[in-house]
Amino acid sequence: MYRLWLIFAQTATIFLAIFFTVSTLRPDLLSWRPRGEIVTIKEAVPVVETPRPDSYFNAAEAAIPSVVNIFTSKEIKEPLHPLLNDPSFRRFFGDQFESRTRRTSSLGSGVIVSNNGYILTNHHVIEASDEVEIALVDGRKAKAKLIGSDPETDLAVLKTDLKNLPAITFGQSQYVKVGDVVLAVGNPFGVGQSVTMGIVSALSRSRVGINTFEDFIQTDAAINPGNSGGALTDTSGHLIGINTAIYSSSGGSLGIGFAIPVHNAQQIMEQIIQSGSVTRGWLGVTMQDMTQELAESFGLAQPVGSLIANTLKEGPADQAGIKPGDILTAVEGKPVNSTSEILKTVAALEPGKTVTITVIRNKQEKSIPVKVGVRPKQK
Repeated sequence: MYRLWLIFAQTATIFLAIFFTVSTLRPDLLSWRPRGEIVTIKEAVPVVETPRPDSYFNAAEAAIPSVVNIFTSKEIKEPLHPLLNDPSFRRFFGDQFESRTRRTSSLGSGVIVSNNGYILTNHHVIEASDEVEIALVDGRKAKAKLIGSDPETDLAVLKTDLKNLPAITFGQSQYVKVGDVVLAVGNPFGVGQSVTMGIVSALSRSRVGINTFEDFIQTDAAINPGNSGGALTDTSGHLIGINTAIYSSSGGSLGIGFAIPVHNAQQIMEQIIQSGSVTRGWLGVTMQDMTQELAESFGLAQPVGSLIANTLKEGPADQAGIKPGDILTAVEGKPVNSTSEILKTVAALEPGKTVTITVIRNKQEKSIPVKVGVRPKQK
């Protein structure tokens, strides 16, 4: 009896071992066993070396190392109690009460444009800051000093002593077309380096009310706070613009962003590096765009040029005999048809040079020589 029991136990053990082995390695052989539905999926062939045709990986890889995060800080004074900010309180007691100093910080982006440490960014990113620090995508951080800035185009140049910097390649922004695909690289909201994609929506945007001199590339690539001073690149990763501003009622991107074309930014940058500031021509006049109604009131068949509304006393135009009510139509023989066009044309003139200004006065065209002055620095 014992022998029979031993044989049964050994047989059962061997059977169970075979069952568990088969159920583990080949469960499909146990056809009587209930199982779930088999799901078949299709997997794409992995692309290891070459990016997909619809990918902008190469452009992003080329541009990202050249875009830095900029951290600025400054000290501000604030009263010890909110009541001390009240105008009525200050009217009677003045500023005799103590205030405390608090350090505030902000962030933006910049683009490395030279191997020897020059960085291009926006003036409003570093405006009134005491300290500027940059952070590269490779983890390096360093202090940067301000070489100079130009509030009228919202551009600034920084310099760092870091070595082996990955300078970006400049593109040809003057050949950009509406509909071209572009990438915006920067540090939105401080979340870290980010890339967004869109197209060029419009060119030569002016009268936006942001800067004195405006000639923006408009794009729908998402530009958010913190992107200011970052790079707008083409699909080769070449720099075509410096991201500057957005049109937004909420503070976030609504698909209308503006960038300064790099061929304009380069001219400003070179002047700042050479002299620390930008020198522009100046006539000392206040102008107003001509409308059909204004043209008719001056006896003109159609609007031409720009109306000189006022001249600064002892300014270049005033000394040359230009008067309020004159209609400026050409500079050095080149027709000009708007106030913004005249502003840019005159700004490009060399101070101290005598140029010919064409005006219409009492329905008669006159050519007046004017010695170009130096445009005063704007705050």
